[in-house]
Formats: sequence, structure tokens, C-alpha cells
Amino acid sequence: MLFVWREALVGLRRNLTMTIAMIITTAISLGLLGAGLLAVRTIDRTEDLYYSLIAVQVALDEPTSADDPDCSTPVCTDLRRDLEANPLVASVEYESRDAAFARFQRIYAGQSILQLVRPQSLPATLRVTMNDPLRGAEIVAQFTGKPGVRNVVDQRSTVADLFSFLGSVRNVTFGLAVVQAVAALLLISNTIQLSAFTRRTEVGIMRLVGATRWYTQVPFLIEAIVTGVVGAVLATGGLVAGKVFFLDRLLSGRLLANTIPPIGMTDVLGYVGPVLVVVGAVIATATGYVTLRLYVRT
Repeated sequence: MLFVWREALVGLRRNLTMTIAMIITTAISLGLLGAGLLAVRTIDRTEDLYYSLIAVQVALDEPTSADDPDCSTPVCTDLRRDLEANPLVASVEYESRDAAFARFQRIYAGQSILQLVRPQSLPATLRVTMNDPLRGAEIVAQFTGKPGVRNVVDQRSTVADLFSFLGSVRNVTFGLAVVQAVAALLLISNTIQLSAFTRRTEVGIMRLVGATRWYTQVPFLIEAIVTGVVGAVLATGGLVAGKVFFLDRLLSGRLLANTIPPIGMTDVLGYVGPVLVVVGAVIATATGYVTLRLYVRT
């Protein structure tokens, strides 16, 4: 066994530049894969966060909004009663025009838009929390056009663009990872072929003295596995650096704070890192084995 490992290390040193190129290419492809996994994890958490906050807003018409500070008029009470009786609805909260304007002032404090908006610009609203946020469109269809209703808005549609953007980022990342993975596979295959060619004489002698084909091929497989695992470790380190020096600063900004859930170190080291190590080792082993069986006669 010691001989096998020694031969593997000799092969790695002998083709040092090719080995470094293979490790770097593998690290880049696995890093992109890891970024895609983190993107998927972040998208899932973002959806859970927003779906827990999303509601259907039933905006009341101008007469009701102007004359009903506490939803005591027949129009508002009838709408609220119908909503609360609906099996799709978990709860209903009333927000008067003055309360809506006060919330608007808190959200846009210090911004010039406050000079353009008056309380009369905002309607009173029945905020409907759904048992299943995905079925908000049914409430929209049922209550649009009812007496006293100005319009009905399913807030899920307002975050659809965000989820679409995040999904596009994920797809692009995985697409780049696939391209890089193909490059890594070809480079691993070429490196194994080159390593086997440079040691063809000593391998031939080993076969003449009784060494099995499998015994002579194991060092080449170890070379591939080592480069795959090292590439995975470098990819994980790159993700950690990207989190610390880029993502943490980006997500702590005023625009994105409390908008997208932060990525924890456990997500990188406890979830993505082990996956990359396993994937790197498996891909390198499979590529090495197929290459030896198809192209290398040792």
C-alpha cells in the first residue's frame, strides 16, 4: 500500500503544472456548484420568510376609507365577516387610512416622496393572512368587485420578480458549473493519460513480474481523487472568503438588510463543503476509472 501511495505522489509531482491546472479547474467548477447550492438554500429561505409575511390586501373604496376609522360601518363589517368565514383565511386585520399613512411615513422617513403623499391618497385596508399563501388568487377572484372594495391585491405577485431573479442567478451559476465541470473532467482524463504514458516502462515491468492491472492503476486513481478533494477544499475556502468579504457586507447593507436571509458559516462549512468534497472525489474517481479502462492499457 505504501508503494501505491508513493507512486501516486510521484505522479503528482512529475506533472506538477498539469496537476495545479487540474486542481484549479476543479476548484472553480465545484465553487460554482457550491454557489448554486447556496443560492438554492437562500431562495428557499427567502420564500419561507416572505410567504410567512405575505397577505392579501382588500383595499376599501373612498367613501368607506374616509368615514370608517375602525371598520364599524356595515360595508366594512360585512366584508370582514365574509373573509373570516372563508376557510382559506387564517386571520383578518383592519388598517384605517390614518394608520396606513402613519406606516407609510415610517417606511419612507426622510425621503422626498413624503411631500407628495397625503392620507387621502391611501385607502383603508383589510389585511388577510392566508392558511395557504399560494391560494391568494382565489380570494382576489371572490372579493374583487364586491360593494365597498376598491381593489384586491395578492402580495405574492409583488415578490414574484424577486424569486424569478434569484432563480435566474441560480440557473446561470449551475450552467457555468456544468461547463467548468466538463473542462475539469477532460483535464483529469488528459492528466491521467499523460501520467500513465510517462510511467509506461515501469508499469510494464510491474506487469511482467506479476502485478495485476488493478494494482498498477490504483496510483492513477489516487492522483485523481487527491486533486478532486483538494479542489473541493479550495472551492470551500473560496466560498468562505466570498461570504466573509462580499456577501456579509452586501446583505448587511440598508437595501438588502432583513430582505434576504443571511448565509451562515454552517451553510458553507456544514452543508455545502461536505457535498463538494464528496462530489469532487466521486467525479475524479469515476473519470479516472473510465479513462483507465478506455484509453490506458496498463
